[in-house]
Amino acid sequence: MKNILFTLLFLTSAFNLSAQQEPTVVPCWTDEKTAEYALLPEYQQNYLQSQLAAANETPIVSPKGTVYKIPVVFHILHDGGVNNISREQVLDALRILNEDYRLQNPDANMVASVFDGSQADIEIEFVLATKAPDGTCFMGITRTYNPIVSNDGDLNQVEAIRDGNDVYNSDWPGDMYLNIFVVGSISTPGSSLITLGYTTYPQWGGLSMGNGFHVIHDAVGSIGTSGGFDESTSSHEIGHWLNLRHTWGNSNSPSESENCDEDDLVDDTPRCAGIQGGSCSSTNPNPLNSCDQDNGYWGFDIQDQIENYMDYSHCGRMFSEGQKQRMRDALESSVGGRNNLWSAQNIIDTGADGNIYLCKAVFDADKTTICAGGVINFTDGSFNVVNGWTWSFPGGSPASSSIQNPVVTYNIPGIYEVALIATDGLISNSEVKTAYIRVLPASQNIPILEGFETYSTLNNINEWEVKNEEGEAFEINNSIGLNSQKCVSLMNNGEAEGSYDELISTPVDLSGVANNITLSFRYAYKRKNENDDDWFRVFVSNDCEASWVIRKTMHGFQLSSDQQSTPFTPGSEDDWTTVHMTNISSNFFVDNFRYKFQFQSGEGNNFYLDNINMYEGSPSDELVSLSEEEVTILGLNLYPNPADEELNIVFTVANEDIMQLTVQDVSGKQLKSNTIKALSGSNHVLIDTKDLANGMYFIRLNSAKSSKVAHFIVK
Repeated sequence: MKNILFTLLFLTSAFNLSAQQEPTVVPCWTDEKTAEYALLPEYQQNYLQSQLAAANETPIVSPKGTVYKIPVVFHILHDGGVNNISREQVLDALRILNEDYRLQNPDANMVASVFDGSQADIEIEFVLATKAPDGTCFMGITRTYNPIVSNDGDLNQVEAIRDGNDVYNSDWPGDMYLNIFVVGSISTPGSSLITLGYTTYPQWGGLSMGNGFHVIHDAVGSIGTSGGFDESTSSHEIGHWLNLRHTWGNSNSPSESENCDEDDLVDDTPRCAGIQGGSCSSTNPNPLNSCDQDNGYWGFDIQDQIENYMDYSHCGRMFSEGQKQRMRDALESSVGGRNNLWSAQNIIDTGADGNIYLCKAVFDADKTTICAGGVINFTDGSFNVVNGWTWSFPGGSPASSSIQNPVVTYNIPGIYEVALIATDGLISNSEVKTAYIRVLPASQNIPILEGFETYSTLNNINEWEVKNEEGEAFEINNSIGLNSQKCVSLMNNGEAEGSYDELISTPVDLSGVANNITLSFRYAYKRKNENDDDWFRVFVSNDCEASWVIRKTMHGFQLSSDQQSTPFTPGSEDDWTTVHMTNISSNFFVDNFRYKFQFQSGEGNNFYLDNINMYEGSPSDELVSLSEEEVTILGLNLYPNPADEELNIVFTVANEDIMQLTVQDVSGKQLKSNTIKALSGSNHVLIDTKDLANGMYFIRLNSAKSSKVAHFIVK
């Protein structure tokens, strides 16, 4: 009987945590985490159960040539930024992982000549799972939006992923999947050390979802956010996950002479003190030989094997035969549930058996808001097998396509849906995204005065764009305003910390500004308590939203020194604060200028916004607007109202102008849009209403300088 003993690992760290001023990168933190877990009752229980199981089991001995397949899930924890890595970056990481473990890495023969021929094919392959624990078909990747992305709190991060991912909101057992948790950064509070990743040895993780490994997004693969320098980080951490130590032993202190008295429990990896960085042996004329205790196995004092993935040299190119045996022993043991991962039934249950099919039609676009004439690149993300595509692009050119990743031009302002039907030849699936593409209308002229009095909604209208990840969003408040009936409000009281909401303007023509521009707005807000920290920012853009530059930031007591523990509602003019911004520089004096308001919740109170005013010149506490003679639309009448089959629209303009006429439903969805060359005086337009269902609708008439709205009923 061969017993597999999993040794309890403790360590002492040689790093001085308090002396570092700038962040110091430590490649791996598995040993630190092992010491931390050893103090937790849950992990102590896992360890005792593991030791008992190891002592009483008869391990499986696989015949030579048996390749173990391990189902893998990449759980991406992100905050909406660059840490939400692409599917391509995940696939690249999986490729590197499989190359490293199957001795197919391109640099496998670039090792010191003394080790050439001793590199091992571990005969382990990693396969993206395609079935969640409940059988849901997915692509082997989950995504979780949560601000805890960069916190040092692995258990909290696992819990956030379990409860908030986009595939299956419950436990992903560690004996079914190798769970890879991709996070923003990993650090220890009060320390200047950061790390690339860490995991649990088999005896500590138990069978829970946390029995996987954490890695920062920029150490995943070699493309995307990764610089490629640490592309084998996952190979190193999975080595630990399969019971390998660092080549110098059970510590995180390389280059210490006392490491020569330690052991990694593998005979054919030479004793070494360890190294972090440095030249690789294959190109170094004076190879490192830090210890002299190698005679027992090698018969002579051999140089350090710094090309081993379990070293810190960044020269990782190989595992040894002894490491192969130790890892496969771990997989053949019930400790940590490793022997269930590759079982035939689990491979079927997790969808890692190669029997894949079209689960879902999915697509994305490189941008969803453009100026007229802009180009959008659409990307098919359908999974897991797809070989046919039928796209529909209302308002776009082309209006349809059958290629996988089409490029579409939009010339006419409006808000458009996009649809995709994907097929694998047997199964077809579709995705339709309504109000997905926004083609911005012609730019407004200054002065701009927005009091929101003419709007019933902000949903899918041309004048304003609302962005909201989750929870409450900016919306029209029909009962509160600054000396008026309406404003925009964000019901932030009770919102999740870190959630973002944005309110973005239509384009404004500033190309004729000669001197300076002022952007003024009024807001009402009170803090909930002294500990909350809501943030309010104003951004500007001079390239149709391709990029944004921040111009105003307020948070915490800067927003308000007043507090109210209950949900805040402004009760008087005194509750409102006026802000004048004069730092919009001349490089923003373009014909497609945009501005946006962003609110980031810090568990504070409700926020209200009104009387947005943009004008040329110095700040004015009085609202600046067009003079009476500058207002182009003098009247708007609709008849018959209610309408049956046709609606007559009569309006009067002071001067000849180009007008945009739109029909919207009560949700703000645009149903019809026409461009009209209006003549000075009275104008008459007839529209067909036979295709409109019974209900209320809105006619919106826009010119460059003003707009009017009226409602009508279809019976």
